[in-house]
Amino acid sequence: MLLSLSLLSACTTTPTNLVPIQVKKVSQANAWEMRGKLAVKTPEDNFSTNLYWLHTQAKNELKLTTMLGTTLLSLTTEHGMARLEVDGKTYEHHDAQQLLTNVTGWSIPVNALPLWITGQVSPDDEVSSFDEKNRPVSLFTPSETPPWQVDFLKWQHQSGAQIPRLLQLKRVDLRLKIQVNEWQALANSELSPSKNQIKNNTQMNASTR
Repeated sequence: MLLSLSLLSACTTTPTNLVPIQVKKVSQANAWEMRGKLAVKTPEDNFSTNLYWLHTQAKNELKLTTMLGTTLLSLTTEHGMARLEVDGKTYEHHDAQQLLTNVTGWSIPVNALPLWITGQVSPDDEVSSFDEKNRPVSLFTPSETPPWQVDFLKWQHQSGAQIPRLLQLKRVDLRLKIQVNEWQALANSELSPSKNQIKNNTQMNASTR
């Protein structure tokens, strides 16, 4: 199905009002962007694509691209509305997950993924087990039919915080694998520390060693 999509030219750039920051916990990041890969396996199909995601408190922007950077699919949620651009057409709906399923037939849990990508869980998720660092190993979604099972296979440090490196999502005959290659915490440039403040703090820390 993916190969039948028309290719849309687009680029993924961080909005100019957002700047990179370091955090101790992912929950401290009100905004972030990630780059990685998405692999999808069903009884009928098996494909992989590059994945880009920009998440802020007001907006989610998801793009699937080819190895050459050409956009196959763009899904943006903002102001309570979702907009899907695919095959040269634009579709809108109040629910991003429902919109993606209706138009493409893909059952990808885009509403829950911002939490899972960062190793967090929602109150509706049931965690099956934790590791020795109190990180979730596996969870499932009992409120959904059929439920999703999410396995956190590998972890890594990015932007100062612990986040998953590799996740596996399973639902009946559908299996998704998400590899997070880059994750960057972001903050509004007007609210983040200035370069001089960062430099002064660094010098102060060095002088106290």
